[in-house]
Amino acid sequence: MNAGYGLAVRWSLTDAPTDVAARLREYVVGTSMANFMFLDGLAFKTWRMVEGEWFEGTYVFDAAKDRDEFCEDFTGKAADSAGSQIIGSAPTEITPFEVVAIAEGPAQFRRGPGPGS
Repeated sequence: MNAGYGLAVRWSLTDAPTDVAARLREYVVGTSMANFMFLDGLAFKTWRMVEGEWFEGTYVFDAAKDRDEFCEDFTGKAADSAGSQIIGSAPTEITPFEVVAIAEGPAQFRRGPGPGS
């Protein structure tokens, strides 16, 4: 039995505008987080970035059906998504995966950028 059904959506930032990292942070915290807080079947989503290299949305769903439906819907409109518009290109990768296990440490999950962000 696995711990969830994941989906990774990654964009390249190598040819993105120079201010893209700041714009992505502002969009994620100001808009995108709220858009996913009530998505049926979503256990959690993280946004990851290596400035100048890549930006990624990582989703974990409770059921494969929810993940697969979201993946199919998003794939059809990925090139026009808000992330693609900010970055200036479509995702380079949309990959479903298995979440084998999740360990939550004493610090637990945070809901937004922390100190130093």
